[in-house]
Amino acid sequence: MKAIYHQFEPTVVRWIVAAIVLALVLMIASVAAACPTCKEGLAQNDPHGQAIAAGYYYSILFMMTTPYVVLATFCSLAYYSIRRARAAQADAVESLEEALTN
Repeated sequence: MKAIYHQFEPTVVRWIVAAIVLALVLMIASVAAACPTCKEGLAQNDPHGQAIAAGYYYSILFMMTTPYVVLATFCSLAYYSIRRARAAQADAVESLEEALTN
């Protein structure tokens, strides 16, 4: 029985360490809820502070979506250029076969 316990000991230690780390993260989650400027802007009840916080929010969304838009643009350009090249190749083969049969 002791041999079985030693076999699973590192796993138990890993789970304990993971639980401690998770508890620490959850304890400081309220402190790291947002960047200080956004947090203070939302805490204030004046419209100017809330407008600044909304501006930060939209700028973060813009920065997060820009790489995906650029990647989608390049992928669509590559897809359409490959499709166009295959269509041109098929037309060339078809015209060559037509010329050979005549």
